[in-house]
Amino acid sequence: MKLGVILTALLGLALGTAIIGYFGFGAVLSSLETFGWRGLAALTAYSLLPILILGTAWFILTEPKTLGRFGVFVWARVMRDAATEHLPFSQFGGFLIGARVAILHGVTPTQAFATTVVDATAELIAQIAFIGFGLGVLAVRLGHNSSQNALMGAGLIGLALCVVGAVAFIALQRRGSGVIAALTERFLPSAAGHASAITAALDELYRRPLHIGAAVIIHFCAWLASAAGAWIALRFAGVSLSLNQVLAMECLIFAIRSAAFAAPMAIGVQEAGYALVGPLFGLPPNVGLALSLIKRARDLAIGVPALLIWQTHEARRLIIAAPDAASDPNAPSEAP
Repeated sequence: MKLGVILTALLGLALGTAIIGYFGFGAVLSSLETFGWRGLAALTAYSLLPILILGTAWFILTEPKTLGRFGVFVWARVMRDAATEHLPFSQFGGFLIGARVAILHGVTPTQAFATTVVDATAELIAQIAFIGFGLGVLAVRLGHNSSQNALMGAGLIGLALCVVGAVAFIALQRRGSGVIAALTERFLPSAAGHASAITAALDELYRRPLHIGAAVIIHFCAWLASAAGAWIALRFAGVSLSLNQVLAMECLIFAIRSAAFAAPMAIGVQEAGYALVGPLFGLPPNVGLALSLIKRARDLAIGVPALLIWQTHEARRLIIAAPDAASDPNAPSEAP
């Protein structure tokens, strides 16, 4: 499994490098310089807004709602995304780490895992609306040609995969309590005793459709806000595309990413998306590739410090717990 992830990442890296080389390393580097450190700093600072919105979508599903817990879910969401983007896990691994961070800050395991599942469902539904929005703009704005048809095809594949995934995910939650218990025992043995409680909590959450509907709307707003960040970065590079153009472009690029969901961090896929989609909206390929690299630098600037903080916190917990375990006569021996 890990070997497959590594090989896929290497292939994606090779693809991304080849695309940049095709359009010229010098041209892309020159475009990257037009964004500058100010553009990167502005995009990184602005990204706090989508993060807050994403944390709000998760927080709104929880009970009770207190100000302190809001901060917990914002931080847990940061960790979920950082783990998904920068650690050799599937997206499922990112969900587990996000839930664990919430638990470490006082959220019960039952609520952490149940709300994670429903929040992911709400986000998936919002992604479908987001991709559909971009495809609609492309269909209305552009004429029929081979490039558009290819992009529409990739976008529709991404949209179809999201729809199928959403239907299957919801069916699993509503009808697959036994499957949920088995998955919990397989991947979360420490939480296996909570499987039935998690299933009951899921049922309770789905009896509050207004909360789920609100979470979907908030997630959709988060996608729009995240896409607007690309428009802000482009302004620093002197590119005067309209906000609507950039929003539509970002929708389509995400659709392409969804169609190639197996690629870790969408390496190569994101770069190909900007090189193909950008020119349709008047964005030169070299500038689009530079924007992709700026966004990756932004993700590293947020994700790597977050992961280091989390690892430091985990290490402190182990150090504090070690003397207690050593002094406990009932603690299991580590000797062979």
